Amino acid sequence: MDTPLVKNTLTPEVRERARGIKLLALDVDGVLSDGKLYYGNDGEELKCFSILDGLGIKLLQDQGIIVAIITGRESNIVSRRARELSIQHVVQGREDKITALNELLKQTGLTLEQTAYMGDDLPDLSAIMQCRFGTTVANGHDVVKQHASWISNKCGGAGAVRELADVLLKANDLFDASIKPFLATQTSKQA
Repeated sequence: MDTPLVKNTLTPEVRERARGIKLLALDVDGVLSDGKLYYGNDGEELKCFSILDGLGIKLLQDQGIIVAIITGRESNIVSRRARELSIQHVVQGREDKITALNELLKQTGLTLEQTAYMGDDLPDLSAIMQCRFGTTVANGHDVVKQHASWISNKCGGAGAVRELADVLLKANDLFDASIKPFLATQTSKQA
């Protein structure tokens, strides 16, 4: 039996790869959502998003890290969630993730060396392999896991993005600053 890959800790190698990241690009189905498609009786499509992931995205943005979405499907639900989280770079209906990522990099003036990407399946593989910090979720496809620099402990739609956000914040010495407002609120309540 093969030894499972253990890549979900903040090792010195992971810290080094995550250092200097200025852009995090995320897939939606299987990363920001659980990857399941829910359809209502009237044909409406539903997706489930994690509040933990949402706060992680906001913490990254507050510390100057740009968050973007690149997804193969098109959905008003994704547009709505992006608006709620103030994600300005949203690319929908694109299976060619690395091409879409490179177009996004031209818009932002950033490079693959400054980029992290989280995906879960084969359409994400080229972006995961070419950016500096390619990551995946615990329930990502085995081939994707083999090529990822880091694998979350959490499944897609269940806090994987938040876990990655914490890794990026810690690797860039931004974690303490990102949680300070929450600690200050607690301290003033106790006083």
